[in-house]
Amino acid sequence: MSKKAVVTGYSSGIGKEIAKQLENNGYVIIKPESRLEDTKALEKEVKSILKTNEIDVLVNCAGLGVFVPHEEISIVKIKELIDVNLTAPIILSNLFLRSLKKTQGHIINITSIEATKHSKFSALYTATKSGLRDFGLCLFEEVRKAGVKVTSINPDMTKTEFFDDLQFEPSSKDNTHLLPQSIAKSVMDILNFEGVITDVTLRPQYFEIQKKKSNK
Repeated sequence: MSKKAVVTGYSSGIGKEIAKQLENNGYVIIKPESRLEDTKALEKEVKSILKTNEIDVLVNCAGLGVFVPHEEISIVKIKELIDVNLTAPIILSNLFLRSLKKTQGHIINITSIEATKHSKFSALYTATKSGLRDFGLCLFEEVRKAGVKVTSINPDMTKTEFFDDLQFEPSSKDNTHLLPQSIAKSVMDILNFEGVITDVTLRPQYFEIQKKKSNK
């Protein structure tokens, strides 16, 4: 019987490549359709999924970013980032955990390099991603006796659509950014590892960003 994986953020970027990689390795991919900010709809959908499925892997990959002075961020945007980047993964882990204990499954949280450091204009984003990383590290200590694995992957600058609405993007020079396919491959390596990789940071050799030209 094929293993089943729930993947958020599957429509683009890292999440899309992870879903593709899992599918290529025989997993059945379950893609939540509810908006992650809509807690009631999300809970209802997960309960419906669990009526006919046991889950082997949960990949919390959906994420939003904003990198401006904190006082310039609207309250609506603050809530949206917290809901998508932190609250939804915590809720999904809660709802799927009994099933993951039955299958001795794996939770993989895609956090960010920002979860491991402190950067200007990243206070909100870093708070959500470091919160998710610490959540995963603590959760593993709670569920390891039940056979559940929990991994935080902290990618550095990755060439995806994540930067479409931001003022900067990864440099196009070689070895200054990661590719989503590489992150997806690391997911398979982690799933196939005999043991538990609880925390891994993936980085290009060099760091360089480029600012986008203003349309003004």
